[in-house]
Amino acid sequence: MSLSGWDWALVLAVATMGTIVAYLRNPEHKAFMLMLPVPFTLAALTVGQPVDTTNVLALALMFGYTVAAWALRVCYRVPIVLAIVLAVAGYCLIGIGIAKLQPTGDGTFWSVTIVTWVAGVLLIRWLPDRAEPSHRTPLPVWIKFPAIVLVIVGLVQIKRQLGGFTTAFPMVGIVATYEARYSLWTNVRRIPWVLVIMLPMLASIRLWQPHVGLPAALALSWPVYLVGLGVFHAISRKAFAEEAD
Repeated sequence: MSLSGWDWALVLAVATMGTIVAYLRNPEHKAFMLMLPVPFTLAALTVGQPVDTTNVLALALMFGYTVAAWALRVCYRVPIVLAIVLAVAGYCLIGIGIAKLQPTGDGTFWSVTIVTWVAGVLLIRWLPDRAEPSHRTPLPVWIKFPAIVLVIVGLVQIKRQLGGFTTAFPMVGIVATYEARYSLWTNVRRIPWVLVIMLPMLASIRLWQPHVGLPAALALSWPVYLVGLGVFHAISRKAFAEEAD
């Protein structure tokens, strides 16, 4: 299947973010890249479907992918590449299955959004913090970047089957899982923040898209996301200051 212009924009954006993750040392900095909604925005444009319940469930399923990769690697000592493959396979099978049900109603969307947002808040409070080692890839960028591009091109091919689940498919997450294989718990702790910050953005898109269309709704939702990111930054700084004291 040939790639559209939005497909290539998604591939290049994800490959760039994945390459940045590979060369960052700090686990917290690596995990921060998972919070940026650039892949979501471009994936939504390349799929071209209105935001619905599948997009919300995709975020929840992304958390499931992250936990599965961590558990397989850390708890069961599965090699990291096999752990990623198994976690991605689980995401795809569940996502494709739910996408076939086409849960698009307003009532379903808002109820699932509220429940998922509350779950994200609870996970932020419950998941413990753990110090993990830093790591930076030794590979030169001229090898790392093309390798990531090839992986993402392959993943984009299954967008038709995944539908709305493409928007939260862990494209950056796959790279981040491999590059943060010594600090996977940090990724697990960061995804609940993604839920809490991204869901108001999705709610904003849902409200705007019937009136202005999906592209404009995506643009109008970015300030909502940036407000949430600002709250995350403020809370993180406060927590860091308290730890320093």
